[in-house]
Amino acid sequence: MSLPLDRTAELLQSSAEHLVLVAVTMAIAASVGIPLGVWLHRHPRVGRWILGLTGVTQTIPSLALFGFLIPLHLAIGGVVLVGGIGPRTAIAVLVLYALLPVVRNTVTGLQSVDPRVREAGLAMGLTPSQLFWKVELPLAWKIILAGLRVATIATVGSATVAAAIDAGGLGKFIFRGLRMNDHGLILMGALPSAAIALLLDSLFGGLERLRIPTGSRLARPVRPAMRAAVPVLAALACFLGWRVGGFPGSPRQPVRVVVGAKDFTEQLLLGEWVAQTLEREPGLEVVRRFDLGGNLAHDALIAGDIDVYVEYTGTAWMAILREAYRPGASDMVARVRGAYRERFGIEVLEPLGFDDSFALLVRADTAKALPKRTFSAAIPQARGWRAAFGHDFLVRADGYPGLARTYGLQLAESPREMDLALTYQALVGGQVELIAGNATDGMISRFGLVQLEDDRHFFPPYEAVPVVRHDALRRVPRLRSLLEGLAGGLDRRTMRLLNDAVDHRHREPREVIREHLTAGRP
Repeated sequence: MSLPLDRTAELLQSSAEHLVLVAVTMAIAASVGIPLGVWLHRHPRVGRWILGLTGVTQTIPSLALFGFLIPLHLAIGGVVLVGGIGPRTAIAVLVLYALLPVVRNTVTGLQSVDPRVREAGLAMGLTPSQLFWKVELPLAWKIILAGLRVATIATVGSATVAAAIDAGGLGKFIFRGLRMNDHGLILMGALPSAAIALLLDSLFGGLERLRIPTGSRLARPVRPAMRAAVPVLAALACFLGWRVGGFPGSPRQPVRVVVGAKDFTEQLLLGEWVAQTLEREPGLEVVRRFDLGGNLAHDALIAGDIDVYVEYTGTAWMAILREAYRPGASDMVARVRGAYRERFGIEVLEPLGFDDSFALLVRADTAKALPKRTFSAAIPQARGWRAAFGHDFLVRADGYPGLARTYGLQLAESPREMDLALTYQALVGGQVELIAGNATDGMISRFGLVQLEDDRHFFPPYEAVPVVRHDALRRVPRLRSLLEGLAGGLDRRTMRLLNDAVDHRHREPREVIREHLTAGRP
């Protein structure tokens, strides 16, 4: 395993983005959390409710919060504070996670001050304000600083998830590495993130060792410094937010077409195919917003943050439209097109030429023992098989529950729930005998796996189709004809080769598509 060292500029940029996300988050969290903690200390009855509310946010998965916030455009005076994809939504989520340790430690620190010390200060004639700045704050400062330390280190790790909504940072290397099974890319994101965390931890450790004597001359600068902290940190947040782009108040660059893509290899390739095709048109500007996890691409399309991306008809019908599952439906494209137009005002164009349905995969030695390479023929032997499935497949109506009912599938043990890319390793390594991949996965050919025929037509079609906003079609008259020119341009075999070029040979999607468009091969 070798660490890719030819991406120094990209690594430095991503590290800077990561630091900016952490700095902006902690600037806002400290500006809000410390004053809130002081107020809650003085109003303990309300404090219990507020602390409980901030604690609830810790239990919500970050991707779920992204999904809630992307469609929500909260604006003040025309300035969008929260909503859409990009850094502003990521920072809003990270701030919610960072608030609890900051607020709680501020309250705890102030509560730790001995009541006799307060009484002595009041007996000496100190006003409540003087008592706070000269006595309480210096005594509680180390505990407050410890809360900032915990929140900062946690934010460094949490910020990697921001890459799921195109907010930048080191997480994009980790996500890419997991998709491509490239340990070098994973380390390229994980090691700098760990280094940043250790550096900041050492910095806070040094600050915690500093002693602020109560009532001394050294304590005198604390009060004006704390008073100035809020506007200074707010200004820092705005400045850094402007640097990272997309933060409230930052001017957006003029964009003609924004192309989105989900967070796996095939989607990156399809996003590049669309983007590079549009870029060939003179005078047409294209911006890429890739690596959008789950259904965040759809949310971004509805919110107007992207103009077009490639969706799959089966996913659109069941995961987005929430319609009843229809095995083997032959009119799926027409049904999805009509529903998208009616509900979302979104246009569904003609399929790109391949169906990326689920694929039931076994090793070649397992397939040789079967009378036929159909799933029905495999059912008797499946009683002794172990299986591993991706997270979605285990819960979707067109996944494992429906598959088991349709075929009467019984396994030796409950299926293992794993990341989709890791299920291939489990199958090849002999830990399981059955997985459910995608029909266009490059790893199918690479590992010599056998796809069992879905002879009862359980899986619905998953045809790849461009989905585009109507306002984008009106704004760019050429866009419809350019996207319609993609129809039928990729078959399953070609898509599998393109995927393998990225996943196996570790080539960049942009490079693979550029070569495919110019030479007609991956």
